[in-house]
Amino acid sequence: MTRKRWFLPETPDVLGMLRRQMAVTIDGVDAFARWAGGDAAAAQAVRDAEHQGDLAKRDLLSALREAFVTPIEPEDLFALSRGIDRILNYATDLVEESEAMASPPDEGIATIAGLLCDAVRHLDDALSKLGTDGDHATASADAAIAAQHQLETACYAGMVGLLGVEDRTERITRRELYRRSSRIGEAVVDVAERVVYAVVKQS
Repeated sequence: MTRKRWFLPETPDVLGMLRRQMAVTIDGVDAFARWAGGDAAAAQAVRDAEHQGDLAKRDLLSALREAFVTPIEPEDLFALSRGIDRILNYATDLVEESEAMASPPDEGIATIAGLLCDAVRHLDDALSKLGTDGDHATASADAAIAAQHQLETACYAGMVGLLGVEDRTERITRRELYRRSSRIGEAVVDVAERVVYAVVKQS
């Protein structure tokens, strides 16, 4: 008698792939900080990272379609990947607008970029414990939100500082850059809160 053997589909390391997407995002945000600090050439590194991030997101979504089981729900993995992608997309958008409007980053944008670097590293730490240590993941997500609150405060301070800029065109352009910075911060919060939600669903 012949025995039938059943084989389960191979399970891809989707959390590892999400961490790789985050690693690309960290590289891109670091380049964004260099650009904001005055290194104009770093703008291309931000664009390159944004492209690599798109590829990493696509690979993860492809793996999700093939995965038999996942350590957290596919819906959460999708939302996390999308949120991480937006962080880098929004940073690239800010660089593009700055260059298009011939309005280089000022000290306030440089401060915001540094806080963004802190926030994404907290997110990465949260992802490293997702599915294994919910308390740690939640604490790191909370730290990312705290960094975003500082980022938002820096945005408001920068906008207030624009009141002293006499040139109306420059004032309007720089205000838009600060608004885009705030949008990046909102994307950070979306990812952090999704981490917390995923932990809650597992508990």
